[in-house]
Amino acid sequence: MTLHAVASLDQLEEHRPLRVQAGTEDIVLLRQGELVKAYQANCPHEGAPLEEGAVCGGLLICPWHKAAFAVDEGAVCEPPALTGLRRHAVQLRDDQVWVDDQPLPETAPPRHSDARTFVVVGAGAAGSAAIATLLEHGFAGRLLWIDQEQPNAYDRTALSKFVIAGQMPVDEVPTLLAPDALRRGQLQRLHGKVRAVDAGKRVITLADGQKLKYDAALLATGGKPRRPELPGVQLPGICVLRSRTDAAQLLDLAEPGQPVVIVGDGFIGLEAASALRKYGLQVHVVTRHAIPLARQLGDRIGQTLRELHERKGVVFHGPTEVSGFEGRERVEAVLLANGERLQTPLVLLGTGVSPATGYLHDLPLAEDRSLTVDAHLQAADGLWAAGDIATFPLAGRPVRIEHWRLAQQHGVIAAANMLGERRRYDDVPFFWTYQHGRTYEVLGHASGWNRIEYVGTPEQGDFIALQCLDDRVEAVIAKGHARAMAVLSQRLKRPLSSREARDLIEAWPD
Repeated sequence: MTLHAVASLDQLEEHRPLRVQAGTEDIVLLRQGELVKAYQANCPHEGAPLEEGAVCGGLLICPWHKAAFAVDEGAVCEPPALTGLRRHAVQLRDDQVWVDDQPLPETAPPRHSDARTFVVVGAGAAGSAAIATLLEHGFAGRLLWIDQEQPNAYDRTALSKFVIAGQMPVDEVPTLLAPDALRRGQLQRLHGKVRAVDAGKRVITLADGQKLKYDAALLATGGKPRRPELPGVQLPGICVLRSRTDAAQLLDLAEPGQPVVIVGDGFIGLEAASALRKYGLQVHVVTRHAIPLARQLGDRIGQTLRELHERKGVVFHGPTEVSGFEGRERVEAVLLANGERLQTPLVLLGTGVSPATGYLHDLPLAEDRSLTVDAHLQAADGLWAAGDIATFPLAGRPVRIEHWRLAQQHGVIAAANMLGERRRYDDVPFFWTYQHGRTYEVLGHASGWNRIEYVGTPEQGDFIALQCLDDRVEAVIAKGHARAMAVLSQRLKRPLSSREARDLIEAWPD
C-alpha cells in the first residue's frame, strides 16, 4: 500500500465531490460526516469527470449521462454505466486524507450451482445492461446471448454524433461491456437471428433451425429503421443509420463538398445533419414542421435549434414531405410534395424505427407492433421484454419510449426480475443530443404539458426549461447546469412543483 496525502478534511463538502491525485491516479473524494470514500475520478461509461456531478440521496450522479453510483461502496445503481467504480483505501490522520494509489481488489459475487438456462435476445442497450446485471448478480446457470451482429455490443449513440462526423473511426466505437466482464459465469454468445418464440413451451427457434429451451428469456431486439413506401426508395445511395455497418456505408458514399439530403427533422436527423456538416457535406433537411422538435421541446427551443443549424450552413426544406426518389442506377434526386427537386447522390432516411418484433407470431402485439408488458416488464410466464420493442406502464399510461438510457434501465430491471425480484420502472427517462458542439439534455417524458418556465435563455447560452402541466414539472430540458440536472434526475422520481424545481436549480449551481 502506497498512501498519499491528498487533501484536508475541511476541504471536503458533503454534496460536492473533490478531485485529487494520488501518485498518478486521479481520484474523487466523497465525504459522509467523518467518513471519506475514494473512487476513480472518471465515469466508467464515457469518462465524464465525476467531480462535476452531484452527491444526493446516497448516490454520486454522473454529470454527463446520469449514471448513478452508491456513495458507500461505488456500486453502479443506474446506467448507462454498467460497472461500478474502482475503490481506493482511505486513511484519516490528523484531519489529513491519505489515499492509496492502487485500487482495492474487486470482490466477485458468490456463484452457486444453478441448472437454469437464461436467454437474452439482442445486444443493444437493453440486452447489454441485462447481461451485465445477471453476471454482476452472480447468475451461475447457462446464459445465452443472441444477436444478429457479429461484434460485441457497442455504444450506438456514437454513430450519429461522432462516427459520421469523421471524429471517430467505426472500429473504435466503444463497447458496452469489457472483455473481462464477458468471461464471468457460463456466458455463451450466439450469432444468429430469432425466427420464432414459443412462450408456452419456452422455446426460441433460430433461423438456422436451432431450438433453445429456456427457463427465463428477455427479448431486447430494438428497432428497425423505417423506409417509407415511396417510389424509388430502394435505390442505391439511400441509407439508414442504425448499425456500424450502416455508418460505414454512409461514410463510404459521402464526399466532402457534395450534397446530402436528410429526410426527417427528429433527433437522429438533426444529429446527422450536424455530423455530416462537420464532415464537409452540403446538408439539406426535408422537414414536415416549420419548427423542428417543437412537440418535444417547445417552439422556442426548437426555433433556437433550427437557427443554430442554419448558421452552420444546413438548409431546411418545408414544411413538406418527400413524394419520391429519382435515379437510374442510384439515387439522383429527391422529389418534394411542394414541387422542389433536390439533386443529390446521397440520402439519409431519418424517418424513425419500428419495433423489431417480426419473429413474434403467437404473442399479441400493439397497433405499432410493439409487445405490451406489465409493470415488471413481463410479457408472459418466463418471458420479459425491454427497450424499443416494449410498451410499458409509466405514470399509469402505456408508453413506448425510444431512449438509449431507458432501454438500459429496462434491461437492468428485467434481469433482476428474471432472478426473482419484483422491480418496476420507477426511474426518470433521460436522453441527450449533441448538435454542432452543443449538448442538450432531457429528463422525464412529458406526454402532456401546457406551459414552459425558463431559467436562463435558450438563445444566449446555458438554460433550463421546465415543461409543466399546470404547476407540476413533467420534464426538464437543459443546456449546461450539470449539477442541477444530476440532482433532478433523482428528484423527478417524485412529484415536483415548478417552484421547488427553481429552488433546487438555485441550490445546485455548477
